[in-house]
Amino acid sequence: MNIATHSATPSLNTLAAPLVDALVADAELLRLKVFEGPRGVRIVDAGIEATGSVEAGLAVARICMAGLGRISLRHETAAFWPSWIDVSSSQPVLACLASQYAGWSLSASKEETGGKKFFALGSGPARALAGKEALFEELGYRDRAGSGCLVLEVDRPPPEVIVDKLLRDCGLAPAQLTLVLTPTRSLAGTTQIVARVLETALHKAHELKFPLAQIAEGAASAPLPPPAADGLEAMGRTNDAILYGGRVHLTVDADDDAAKALAQALPSCNAKEHGKGFAEVFAAAGFDFYKIDGALFAPAEAWVSSLQSGRTHHAGRLEPALLRRAWMAES
Repeated sequence: MNIATHSATPSLNTLAAPLVDALVADAELLRLKVFEGPRGVRIVDAGIEATGSVEAGLAVARICMAGLGRISLRHETAAFWPSWIDVSSSQPVLACLASQYAGWSLSASKEETGGKKFFALGSGPARALAGKEALFEELGYRDRAGSGCLVLEVDRPPPEVIVDKLLRDCGLAPAQLTLVLTPTRSLAGTTQIVARVLETALHKAHELKFPLAQIAEGAASAPLPPPAADGLEAMGRTNDAILYGGRVHLTVDADDDAAKALAQALPSCNAKEHGKGFAEVFAAAGFDFYKIDGALFAPAEAWVSSLQSGRTHHAGRLEPALLRRAWMAES
């Protein structure tokens, strides 16, 4: 499918640039550290040596969506959990799949780094400059801009060999590239991952081969857990927040049957591993994502409204008891 042509669509990196500059300008208030990395690229530490913050995570999530998403923190007294992330977009395919999705695989061997091997998944608008993923061919979108930003979920800065690859593939000079580092176990990292609840739904719709051009609007929410000190547990918490606490509402320009079919196929309860914590599922799969039933990677609950019929379909359910058992201290 072709969602846009370059001439008719805004540059994701141009849209994100003022948000990146604001993040850097507010670094001290957000408890971030900004420094010069390999080759002179700008690096923002949002949780490795810096403490970071939830507000920083919200700002990083907005950058990841290139400013095409509205993201906020909500305090809910009547729900099973107090803190929630709300996400919405009127350009959900561009915001979530062309920008926010962590789809750029970056790796380097011990020999290439001169030390420890490196692996990270890159997310954010700079992905659209490189266009290394097959997804961009399907979307019919590539970006050209004078600056770029990539977010990496890592616990150490990228080595020089990775930075060289990023600069080459994005077609940028070092001064034009900003890398934001957000370990999952940090406040900012946990926040920006939970803010992917809408993106998770868009990615699942894509996996289900639903025509992406028919998705007109998207809104979603998920509970925000505290980060865990252990990396595996932190990964488990952020995934569980979406798989068992995520709720999505998509508005589609499709007929009633298509809207109903999407609603029924979308939720995580369709997976055979549903009901188990993600950290447990991941360990049982030998820490190999590709051995996990892909149906699990979805919000817990889906609402899909058809613009053609005016009717809304619902499927799935939240699992508050599972989340409270995992996140609450024993009394």
